Amino acid sequence: MHANLLFLIPFPLYFAYRKGGFEMMLTKKVRLIVTDETSKLYQAAGVARWAYNYTIRMQEMNHRFGGTFISDNELRRHITKMKKRKKYAWLNDVSNNVVKQAVKDACKAYKAFFNGQAQHPRFKTKRRSTPSFYNDCGKLKVKGNRVLLEKIGWVKTNEPLPVDCKYYNPRIKFDGKYWYLTVGIEVETEKSVLDGRIVGVDVGIRELAVTSDGVFYENINKTASVRKVEKRLKRLQRRASKKYKKGTLKSKHLLKLEGKIRKHHRRLVNIRTNHVHQATAEIVKSKPFRIVMETLNIRGMMKDKHLAKAVANQKLYFFKQCLQYKCELHGIEFVEADQWFPSSKLCNNCGSLKKDLKRSDKVYHCACGHHCDRDLNASYNLRDYQAV
Repeated sequence: MHANLLFLIPFPLYFAYRKGGFEMMLTKKVRLIVTDETSKLYQAAGVARWAYNYTIRMQEMNHRFGGTFISDNELRRHITKMKKRKKYAWLNDVSNNVVKQAVKDACKAYKAFFNGQAQHPRFKTKRRSTPSFYNDCGKLKVKGNRVLLEKIGWVKTNEPLPVDCKYYNPRIKFDGKYWYLTVGIEVETEKSVLDGRIVGVDVGIRELAVTSDGVFYENINKTASVRKVEKRLKRLQRRASKKYKKGTLKSKHLLKLEGKIRKHHRRLVNIRTNHVHQATAEIVKSKPFRIVMETLNIRGMMKDKHLAKAVANQKLYFFKQCLQYKCELHGIEFVEADQWFPSSKLCNNCGSLKKDLKRSDKVYHCACGHHCDRDLNASYNLRDYQAV
């Protein structure tokens, strides 16, 4: 599946009531066909990264010396004064909105940390961060298969963006191979004809998801295609690690290896993302009137060093996001069971609780004689879940 057109969720689901019904915010993603503009795109992404890191550094220094939170307006005024100095003249080569939004993003991340909603924001490095920057909504112009980006010019796209609609939060990102433009647009929800079924969905490590209809969605990371790419990636990483020398410039061969590593990472992300989209689309297309899923404690699962990598590769939170917005798009009720609901340990036949159920147990055995796959049993319990 090509990533030229995907509906993703870059920010919380947004709903607006209109005369014709409800509208929700989704994202349109198109690939930019760049030629001479590549250096300008990298430059804008570099300035955005610098502004983000500068904001985090200033907030940390201010907090260390007992100061209060610095507003993004105050930081932007300070950066505007810096631009007048010869040392920072390069900041004038990109749009003011690039710096403005990067400062806002950093302040938002810092506030979320102090409110206990997120972890401490990290500095963005060239090697580990995704090159990206913001483009002002009002200055984004569309003409056929071309878009006008601030201080970059007209850039071709592989397909036209929707016209006669308002764009939200335009972002330009590089995924290791191509540059993409993502914009938020309002899409009217569909009123599908639903049946009277309730579907329980149990997600996990052994299988991506198991539904109460008896459908098993495999763990894509156990397939030969993914393991083959991972094997190649490890081989390239070992070769690259031997080429790094402290205090010296990277050789052309090392830069080439890093490019191949980025492409292999991109390939793995695309395979996993595509698998999640296909699984969630198939569940929603069965058109039940309600879908029940367990509440995921991803942060707690990631603390287990034996499971952290497997949890990250399964993209479980992304699975929940996709299932939720697709349910809303088709008018299906999406329910999250209570975090402490024992879906795996509860017998769906007699209702007894098996407290000694081990993680290694693949089949649920109950004293009443009920035998069932543990994930399938959990999906049955989620299907029958009643919120208190």
